[in-house]
Amino acid sequence: MTDIAAPPSTDVMAGAAQGRQSPTRDQLAAWRSFLRAHATITRMLETELLAEQKLSLAAYDVLVQLAEAPERRLRMTELADAVLLSRSGVTRLVDRMEKAELVSRCRVESDGRGVAAQLTDAGLSRLRVASRTHLSGVVRHFAAPLDDDDLAALERISRLLAD
Repeated sequence: MTDIAAPPSTDVMAGAAQGRQSPTRDQLAAWRSFLRAHATITRMLETELLAEQKLSLAAYDVLVQLAEAPERRLRMTELADAVLLSRSGVTRLVDRMEKAELVSRCRVESDGRGVAAQLTDAGLSRLRVASRTHLSGVVRHFAAPLDDDDLAALERISRLLAD
């Protein structure tokens, strides 16, 4: 007897799932909805930041991470982890942001080989202006469609998944 909750078996799915638990239809539907919602909201926030501020969402994230760091500075490896980019990806992004004078590079005093990115005054000013666009987008595209119970449940679920 087949499990009617399980997705239809294809060669690809069956091969990948051999010896492992397969998700149910409901689990897959929730997963796909989560991915669609994340992609849709991220795309809208990125589009607005680029149109209004000429700043990518990744660059905005770098500015936020540095603004919140002690002395507005993070090692490049810490920055890469914080913004969920590869080390090479964050290096290229910081290169572009350094040319725009939003960040600067400096040596890590305790480690002669270590390099950190530091937020400049111009970067902090740019962040303050861009935050208006970004935060209003977060409210419009993410928070406003949800009620207080939805937001509390989503936060609880997100923390559970992140841990």
